[in-house]
Amino acid sequence: MGCWDLVAIVTNCTLPQLPRPRVRAARLPGCPRVMDSPNSQSLNFPTTSRAQLRPLGVSIDDSLFTDTKNTQKRKLSQKRKTLLSGSFSIGGHLSPWPRYISDQTILHNRKPCSDDYRKRAGSLQQPLGTTKPRYLEQLENYLRKELLLLDLSTDSAQELKLQPYREIFEFFIEDFKTYKPLLSSIKNAYEVMLAHQREKIRALEPLKAKLVTVNEDCNERILAMRAEERDEISMLKKEKMNLLKLIDKENEEKISLQTEVTKLRKNLAEEYLHYLSERDARKILIADLNELRYQREDMSLAQSPGVWGEDPVKLTVALKMARQDLTRTQMELNTMKANFGDVVPRRDFEMQEKTLKELQEQLESLRDDYEEVRKEHEMLLQLHMSTLKERDQFYSELQEIQRTSTPRPDWSKCEDVVAGGRDRWHMLAEGKNSDQLVDVLLEEIGEGLLREKDFFTGLGYGESIPPFLRFDGMVENKKPTKKEVVKLLKNAWKERITEEQKEKFPDFFFSFLERHFGPGDAMAWAYTIFEYIKLFHTNEVMSQFYAVLMGKRKESVYIKQMETIAQLLKEMTNIDSQNEGLLTVEQLSTVLKSTFPFKKDERIQELMETAGWHPSISNADLLDYRMLFMEDEEGQSVPFVQKLWEQYTVEKDEYLNELKQELGLELNKEVTLPKVREALMNIDPSLDKQTLNHYLRQAFQLPMTEMPEEGEEREEGIVTQLQTALEQLQMNDIRRMGPREQEPAS
Repeated sequence: MGCWDLVAIVTNCTLPQLPRPRVRAARLPGCPRVMDSPNSQSLNFPTTSRAQLRPLGVSIDDSLFTDTKNTQKRKLSQKRKTLLSGSFSIGGHLSPWPRYISDQTILHNRKPCSDDYRKRAGSLQQPLGTTKPRYLEQLENYLRKELLLLDLSTDSAQELKLQPYREIFEFFIEDFKTYKPLLSSIKNAYEVMLAHQREKIRALEPLKAKLVTVNEDCNERILAMRAEERDEISMLKKEKMNLLKLIDKENEEKISLQTEVTKLRKNLAEEYLHYLSERDARKILIADLNELRYQREDMSLAQSPGVWGEDPVKLTVALKMARQDLTRTQMELNTMKANFGDVVPRRDFEMQEKTLKELQEQLESLRDDYEEVRKEHEMLLQLHMSTLKERDQFYSELQEIQRTSTPRPDWSKCEDVVAGGRDRWHMLAEGKNSDQLVDVLLEEIGEGLLREKDFFTGLGYGESIPPFLRFDGMVENKKPTKKEVVKLLKNAWKERITEEQKEKFPDFFFSFLERHFGPGDAMAWAYTIFEYIKLFHTNEVMSQFYAVLMGKRKESVYIKQMETIAQLLKEMTNIDSQNEGLLTVEQLSTVLKSTFPFKKDERIQELMETAGWHPSISNADLLDYRMLFMEDEEGQSVPFVQKLWEQYTVEKDEYLNELKQELGLELNKEVTLPKVREALMNIDPSLDKQTLNHYLRQAFQLPMTEMPEEGEEREEGIVTQLQTALEQLQMNDIRRMGPREQEPAS
C-alpha cells in the first residue's frame, strides 16, 4: 500500500488522483514502512485547533498568528500524548500493518474515501483475517469523538468538521519525517486554495444581494407592464364587442330587408296572375260581343235584301270576303296573344323595376358598410399585433440600452482643447448631437496631427491603390488651410462641369493638380488633399468630393443637386421683380411647390420652417431668400441647403424601398432585367423610356451598346443580385418622375 492510500484511509478524506502505476502494496518502492521512521513515536507537530478556526475573509497579524500557533502546538502535543499513552506497536515501534497482508492484495485506482472503496477494502480484509493496528483504531476513535463533539447547526459547520481531519493530517506529517516536506506542501496548497475560495465567496456576496435587488426591480417592471397590457387588452375587447354588436345589428337589418324583398316579389307574382286572368276574361268577352254583332248583321241582311239596293250575289261575295278578312284578323289576333300573352303594362313594370332598384341599392350599401366594418376590424387586429411587436421590440431595446448605456460626456471640457477657445467650440457644437460632436472633435484632433506631419509615406503601385496616389517614397505635406482646400475643390468641380472630353474622375483630378501645381508638386498635393477630404466628414464639399473620388457616389448626383439649387434660386429671382432679395411666405411656398411638384406637403413644410417660417408669421411677411443659399469661408452651407440634400437622400431611400417591396425578393436573391423594368414602371408610371433605360443600365452595369430593347429574348439572360442592383442605383442620381397611381377606392 502506498503513502497516499495510507493517508487517505486514516484521514477519511479524498485526495487528488495522481497518475501512478498499479503495483502491489507490499512492493511499492520509495514509500518506507511506518516502523522504519526513527522518530515514529514523537508526535510533537503544530496544528490548528477548532476553537482557533478563522472565519472567511479575515486577515490576522503575523505575530499574533505565531503566538496562536505555538499555543496550538502545545495543545496538540498534549492531545497526541493522550492519544499515544498506550502501547500499540510491535517492539516499541508502530505496527507494520498492512505489510503482512498477502501479496495478492493489489491497490486499485479508486478514490480512498468513496463508498465503493470502503466496501472493497472491507471485502479484502475479512477473508485475510487481519486486524487494524491499534494506532489506526485509536486515530479513528479520536476522529469520531471529535466529530460528535462538533456543533453542526451553525453556518460554519463545514469549517468545524474539517478541523479534526487537519489534526489527523498534522499527526502524519510529524510522524513521517521523510515525507514531511511533501505532505506539508500538499497541505499548504490545499489551505491556499481554501483561502482563495473563501475570498471569492466573500466577493460574490454583494453581487448576490445586488442580483436579488435587480431581480425584484425587473419583476416589478414586468408586473407593471402586464397591468398595462391587461388594461389595453380589456379596452380592445370592449371595442371588439361594440364592433360585433354593430355587425349583428347590420346583419339583422339585412335579413329584414331580404324578407321584405321576398314579400314584395310574392305580391308582385300574385298581382301578375290576377292581371293575366283579367286580361283573358276581357278578351273572351270582346270576342263574344263581336260574334253577336256579326250574327245580328247577318240576320238583318237576310231579312231585308233590298235595303242596300245591291245584288244579293254581290253581297254574298262581299260577305264571304269579309268573313275571310275576319278569319285572317282573328288569326293575327291569336298570334299577338300567343306572342304577348305574358306582357305586363309598362307602368307597372317600371314601378316594380324602380322598387327593385332601390332595394338593390340599399342591399349594396349595407354590403359596403359591412365590408368596411370588416376591413376596419382586420386593420384593428393588425394594428394590435404590430403594437404588441413594437412593444416587445421597445422593451428589448430598453433593456439593451439600460445594459449598455453610458453617462453623457461633458462636452464643455473640450473648450480648452480646441483651438479658438470657448467661442469657437460653441460655434462648432451648435445644433449637433453627441455623434456629430465626436466627429467634430476627431476632425479638430486630426487637423492638428496633419499640421504636425511634414511628410506622407507613399502607398506604392498596387492595383488597389487609386491612380492619383500611386507613388513609392516620401511625399511632402503642403499643409494648406481648410479654406484653401475647399476653394481648390470648387475650382475642380467647375472645370469638371465645363470639360468636353470626359475622362475618369480620379484621372481628371490628378490632371487638374498637374495643370495648377505642375507635375513635380501634383503628387504631394494629391496626398495632402486626399488626407484632408478623408478626415473632414462634416464638411459638405469635402465629404461629397471624397465619395465621388473613391467611387462611392456618381458625380452626376452632385452635379444634379447643384443644378437643382441653381434652378430654385433662379425661380425665386424671377418672382422678385424689384430685385430686393425678399419674398413673401406665400411666394416662397409657391416656388417650392412648383420646383418640387412631387414632394409631400410635410416636407415642403419642413423647408418652409428651415427658411424661417413659423406659425406666428403671416403669408404677407417677407423673407430674405438670398440668405438661404449662402456659404461660409469653409464651404459649409446654411441649414436650408442641408435640408434639401437630406430630403433628397431620404426620398431616394424611399424610392428604392418601394422598388424592393414591389419585387418581393430577398436581398441575396437574383433578379432579371424584365422584372426590374416592370417594377420601376409600377412604382413610377411617369418614367420615360430614356430615363428607364438609364436606370436599368446603372442597376445591371451594362454599356449603352449592350442594352437590349424591351421584349427581346436576351433580356431574361441578364440577371444580377438584388442587393448589388440596389447599391448601384443608390450610387446614382435616382429621382421620382411622377406620382404613383393610387388604387381605386372601394
